[in-house]
Amino acid sequence: MDRTSYTNLAKSWEYVEDHAFSRQSAELNAIRTAAEEAGIPQGSAAQAELLRMLVRMLDASSVIAIGTGSVVETMQLINGLDNAGQLTAVDSSTQGIALIRKAFAELQDETDTTLRAVNAPASVFLPRLNANDYDLIVVAGDAENYAATFAQASRLLRAHGVIVFTDVLALEDGQGGMINPADRSDKAIAMRELLTTVEDDEGFESTLTPDGTGLLIAYKK
Repeated sequence: MDRTSYTNLAKSWEYVEDHAFSRQSAELNAIRTAAEEAGIPQGSAAQAELLRMLVRMLDASSVIAIGTGSVVETMQLINGLDNAGQLTAVDSSTQGIALIRKAFAELQDETDTTLRAVNAPASVFLPRLNANDYDLIVVAGDAENYAATFAQASRLLRAHGVIVFTDVLALEDGQGGMINPADRSDKAIAMRELLTTVEDDEGFESTLTPDGTGLLIAYKK
């Protein structure tokens, strides 16, 4: 690919993101604004929309969201459950969990989806969950969430379940992320290690995509 192609790709990403924002509901816009005003940056609207679609494509009824400071993505997972099923939200941050509980409370009269919101590290809470009980796991947030969640993924997911890792390119710190060997931040190092671990695991088939700030999607064989 030449320089023009890469320029067009950047413009295409911007177009897709603007398009996703234009489709975002007023409720999601308000949730995004509230989270960002609380000092919790939100990710790609297009990525959140893709996660909602993935819930529906899997016909998922039980979803785990790790790192729920990504409030817009978590609410899109709830939207994907389409008034049914259960979302388990896990975050070591009390602020992230509080935002999810508040946003979900405003939906309670409109949905039969149930929310289990837990303020705890993934490494502590996930081992307590029942095996083979979940269709989809989505991981975001702090670097330590990723390896700790993948360590439990094979046990927690049903056959043909899916785990999605967001922000795998680790671009948020402005140091170049995973693609820059000089970036030795905790997130960039963790994402390099995660990519190798997931791709080497014979129990999963995986693909790395540039959606949002990088998605690593792994399918349990």
